[in-house]
Amino acid sequence: MRCPYCSYSESKVIDSRPAEEGATIRRRRECLSCTKRFTTYEIMERLPLLVIKKDGSRQSFDRIKILNGMLRACEKRPVPVARLETIADDIEQELQNSLEREISTQRIGEMVMNHLKDIDEVAYVRFASVYRQFKDINTFMEELNKLLVDKK
Repeated sequence: MRCPYCSYSESKVIDSRPAEEGATIRRRRECLSCTKRFTTYEIMERLPLLVIKKDGSRQSFDRIKILNGMLRACEKRPVPVARLETIADDIEQELQNSLEREISTQRIGEMVMNHLKDIDEVAYVRFASVYRQFKDINTFMEELNKLLVDKK
C-alpha cells in the first residue's frame, strides 16, 4: 500500500477492525518512511451475477426484486420482514458461491418457493401462482394438492 503523503510503498498495520457489519475491514497504517498514519479499507470483490429472463434477455442480479416478490406474497401474513431479508441474503449468497455467473429466473424462483414453503404456505401458493403463471383453477388445485402431499 503506497503512503498517500510520500508515496513510499511500505507501511505497517497498526490496527485492524471490521467495518460496515463485517463487509469490509478498516486498517490503520503507518508509513515506514515518513511515519504518518492513514486508513485503508479492504472489501471483498464480488463477481457480477447475470439473470437470464424467460425471453432470453439478461440483466444484473438485484436482490431487491426477490425481496419485493416475497413481500407481495407475504402481504397480510405473519411473516417478519427481517426473515424475508435473511432469505434474500441467503439466496444471493448461495448464487454468489456457485460457480455460475448466469442464473435463470426459473432457478431463482424455485429457490424462493423452497424457502417460502417452509415459512408460510399461503405465501408460497401466492408466489407460485404468479411465478408459475397458473392458467386456471385446476393448475392452482394441483399445486395445493402437491403441498398437502408434501405436508404428510
